Amino acid sequence: MKRICIQCQTEMINDCKINVEYDLSGITIKQKRKGLFKSASARTKASVCPNCGFVALYIEEYEKFNK
Repeated sequence: MKRICIQCQTEMINDCKINVEYDLSGITIKQKRKGLFKSASARTKASVCPNCGFVALYIEEYEKFNK
């Protein structure tokens, strides 16, 4: 999916990895639901604007969170 920077309207570079210092697992988004084994989770990715440096976080498995 093509992402456009909300700051300067330049096409962003997708699929960048995110690592938190001293933690190699990065950032994960989780949603708890009712019931056993009903939670949803996804790894976070980033898009970076090569023009102004704006960073946007996103997940590719967003359909899991719609249930």
